[in-house]
Amino acid sequence: MNKAELIAAAAAKAEVSHRDAEAVVEAVLELIEENLVAGREVKISGFGIFEKKGRAARVGTNPSSGEKIEIPASNTVGFKPSKGLREKLN
Repeated sequence: MNKAELIAAAAAKAEVSHRDAEAVVEAVLELIEENLVAGREVKISGFGIFEKKGRAARVGTNPSSGEKIEIPASNTVGFKPSKGLREKLN
């Protein structure tokens, strides 16, 4: 499911206009992004936790040449599903 499909499904499920559903989805995604950038976790009860995770610098290998390259430290997003979501998936 992509973003457009999510908006359409949310509009249908909540029985609201496409425009209203789009505004809500955009607002939620923006709030999640703002909190992650600020280094705060986003906990959604019954769904899971989004958190900022750091990756340490490391040495990797260029697959085409086999040459060793230095990969700089970076940040990424981690997600821990709630117990209820994990149970539904299994």
